[in-house]
Amino acid sequence: MKVIPRGDGVAYQAKGHFSCYPMNKLVVGKDTQKFTVGMSHFLPGGGAEMSSSAKERSYYVLSGSIKINGKNEEHVLSPGDLIYIGPGEERAFTVLGNEPATILVTIVDV
Repeated sequence: MKVIPRGDGVAYQAKGHFSCYPMNKLVVGKDTQKFTVGMSHFLPGGGAEMSSSAKERSYYVLSGSIKINGKNEEHVLSPGDLIYIGPGEERAFTVLGNEPATILVTIVDV
């Protein structure tokens, strides 16, 4: 077992993200065998540019509200909502409103 206290993790720069403070809590190949877990804090108006990944991803909204745009779809997520993004699926997102958003991110190597 491994416990990662609330304030622990490794901050990093996330390509294509803006007004964002991402922190890895568990890293594939170091802490786990197949997945990475991170916590991303976004300021109002922050988000991520349209991009895709070869990895599976899920975003679980802990606070705030975000709008996610896919190739032909749009979703608004609030606290407690989760979205799955499959390998190769494009997405962009922005924080809605005047509150920061915190998202628990899981990335799985496939």
